Amino acid sequence: MSEYFNILFLETYKILFLLVPVLVSVAMIVWLDRRIWAFVQKRRGPNVVGPFGLFQSIADALKYVFKEIIVPDSSNKVIFVLAPIVTMTLALIAWAVIPFSETQVLANINVGILYLFAVSSLGVYGIIMGGWASNSKYPFLGAIRSAAQMVSYEVSIGVIIINVLLCVGSLNLNDIILAQEKIWFIIPLFPMFVIFFISALAETNRPPFDLPEAEAELVAGYQTEYSGMMYAMFWLGEYANILLMCAMGSILFLGGWLSPLEMYPFSLIPSALWLIFKILFLFVLFALVKATVPRYRYDQLMRLGWKIFLPFSLLWVVLTSSYLFYFNLLPVN
Repeated sequence: MSEYFNILFLETYKILFLLVPVLVSVAMIVWLDRRIWAFVQKRRGPNVVGPFGLFQSIADALKYVFKEIIVPDSSNKVIFVLAPIVTMTLALIAWAVIPFSETQVLANINVGILYLFAVSSLGVYGIIMGGWASNSKYPFLGAIRSAAQMVSYEVSIGVIIINVLLCVGSLNLNDIILAQEKIWFIIPLFPMFVIFFISALAETNRPPFDLPEAEAELVAGYQTEYSGMMYAMFWLGEYANILLMCAMGSILFLGGWLSPLEMYPFSLIPSALWLIFKILFLFVLFALVKATVPRYRYDQLMRLGWKIFLPFSLLWVVLTSSYLFYFNLLPVN
């Protein structure tokens, strides 16, 4: 019995050791997002609460905790309450398979990339539930848009992942990272990295693809009827998903926890820090896109996903597999 409790305690400790930093980093990247946005627009950004305004996000989170949660009378109350919980939970459980070094991984499963793809695809359910349960026009329209957008771009993300898997021959995330010891996949698969980055923006409803919550026509999209902590959970899930997409991009194309050069000053830095640097680099790109690119029209968004990205990434699969086959480079397990 004591052995059972030991295992339970150890696993709980591991989960908390992963989740607490993820939740803290979500608060920090909201601050970073706002600072970058302000920098581009020549403003100061959050700079009052704490040094450099670092505690602004924590102050905002506390504000949401103490706000009243209002559940509309006409809503489907059970689903209305479940929606933000589903969104946040799915955004956080995906982190279980992210390796921070060869040994630092909560669940080193053989189908890691498939698990990531599946969990990020499920994220759309929380949004649909929230939009439908609100029983109001704007949230419902926002949820429909979001579902269509996320499903459209998941297809091209799936095809991009196939490109990487052809080069690796394994679905394990550590294997994908170790396959990049000689050359990071961003170099041979650069067009795929660009498409992955843009698809990740669409997948996480980030500008210029933030159509589900387009203020001009849909108030706040599927979040319109939410308040207090439930609104904060949507917001937390959204940013945890953005970080997850950055982590996925780092693992698939930027060599994950590998250092850029296997030589003296670089080898001193721990593996986990390299992954964090790469995630931060991709997030800064996310924030710069938000600050500089105008919002797409809905038909343009759909055309880009189905008529440009999907055919191009399918063509690249053919090119990658042909090249690997012709030069006898296909991975053999």
